[in-house]
Amino acid sequence: MDHSMNWKAHWEKVYQSKKPDEVSWYQVRPVLSLELISGLPISKESKIIDIGGASSE
Repeated sequence: MDHSMNWKAHWEKVYQSKKPDEVSWYQVRPVLSLELISGLPISKESKIIDIGGASSE
């Protein structure tokens, strides 16, 4: 049996059956990311990207 298909089916079901705020990794406020970013020696005008920093609706 191809286990990769099981994982694909699993994640497809998760994304089809749950709202973004119903999954375990959802955060109203990404505290850790904000703390890490605020600790960087950059200005508030600097451009950064926080990978995975939004829902994919």
